[in-house]
Amino acid sequence: MEEKFGLTYKTAREIRGPLIVVEGIKEAAYNELVEIEFPDGTTVLGNVLDVYVDKAIIQVYGDTTGLDINVGVRFKGETVKIPLSDDLIGRVFSGSFKPLDGLPEIMGEEEREVFFSVINPAARNPPQEFIQTGISVIDGMNSLVRGQKLPFFSEAGLPHNIIAAQVARQATIPGKEEDFAIVFAAMGIKHEEYQYFREEFEKTGALSRSVMILNLADDPIIERIITPRIALTIAEYLAFTHNMHILVILTDMTNYAEALRSISVAREEIPARKGYPGYLYTDLATIYERAGIIKGQKGSVTLMPILTMPGGDLTHPIPDLSGYITEGQLILDRELDAKGVYPPINPLPSLSRLMKDGIGKGKTREDHKGVSDQLYAAYAAGVRARGLARIVGEIGLSERERRYLRFADEFEKRFINQGVYENRPLEQTLEIAWDLLAMLPEEELTRIDEEIIKKYHPKYRKGIPAQ
Repeated sequence: MEEKFGLTYKTAREIRGPLIVVEGIKEAAYNELVEIEFPDGTTVLGNVLDVYVDKAIIQVYGDTTGLDINVGVRFKGETVKIPLSDDLIGRVFSGSFKPLDGLPEIMGEEEREVFFSVINPAARNPPQEFIQTGISVIDGMNSLVRGQKLPFFSEAGLPHNIIAAQVARQATIPGKEEDFAIVFAAMGIKHEEYQYFREEFEKTGALSRSVMILNLADDPIIERIITPRIALTIAEYLAFTHNMHILVILTDMTNYAEALRSISVAREEIPARKGYPGYLYTDLATIYERAGIIKGQKGSVTLMPILTMPGGDLTHPIPDLSGYITEGQLILDRELDAKGVYPPINPLPSLSRLMKDGIGKGKTREDHKGVSDQLYAAYAAGVRARGLARIVGEIGLSERERRYLRFADEFEKRFINQGVYENRPLEQTLEIAWDLLAMLPEEELTRIDEEIIKKYHPKYRKGIPAQ
């Protein structure tokens, strides 16, 4: 290792999994970048996790096979940084920012720290611009808004990766397509999932407007700590330096939290719920709160994290704490998936808290809010009727209940269900919704203003083109 990096310490005293405890250190700083030299001359990077008196705890980013206390540790006097350039778009990197596409490393216009602070709330502009995903159950009933944090809550075995790829392919801001790009980061994915994402992005052309950061299951667990931060650093650069609108998709945040728990165990910290560290909420917030719109800036960062709920438990610490930080959730449902409905997003427990700010006249369409509310009410009535039918049989239902039961079945088949490569414009989504609402008597449409019904209901606008 070269002299310009300063002294090499040979004072490692303890190794705990991916952590090294080094003694006799002077002036080490939190998050300082460290180079670790193995006895055979190979090197890996790490950073300072904690400092007290003359000791430093270092977390190692890289393969720790063969790691022993004879390693050399050199403190570099700077934090973890990555080079940034607009040439990033169309590139594929590992979780430690090494090229996976056979192209050279990025020669950046500048370097930025990946452990960056979140956006100051006083500097934020409220999100209020609709993002079209081409997926009806999202666009029609749980709309995504530019600058929002809207996670997917899924379970093992459900097609959240397929949905993530579809959103990445299709998402756009109508009228601003040329300024829109995707930063896609995957943590702890299997090799077949890696191949799926690579091939999907390449064959559909999505890679031409995307940056991919991929951490595989057999990559170092500790690498998952910096993967989402690298992705968000790239997103911030493209958004606030190049005035682009960036959608960041992070999958799977559960793997990230598991990596955080591994570090906590190695540090022998007192665990909180389910063995996760007590600072899990704060740590997740340092990721989620980097999304948003900054006053005076044209660009924006919108975030869609995906997490698998262990055992489908919505009260598990990861979805529970994520729900407090983010502005809603899209919940994947195993029962819908078993019926063959794709995407199996259940709109009833799902929620987009900022939807109301991004839809309506002048933004999407004047009937959007009323149609969404009416679909919720009608589908909820249909699901109640379905539950009752399981007890008393369909013959025991009233005529009104049978009508709503039929509505729920058609709603799942025609509105929620769509093709993996089917990209529905919002106008098509709303037309499907109106066709479904026409199954109900007009007097039942209590969530929609009468003038809106007269303008958009199929009974009144037969043969009239969509407005």
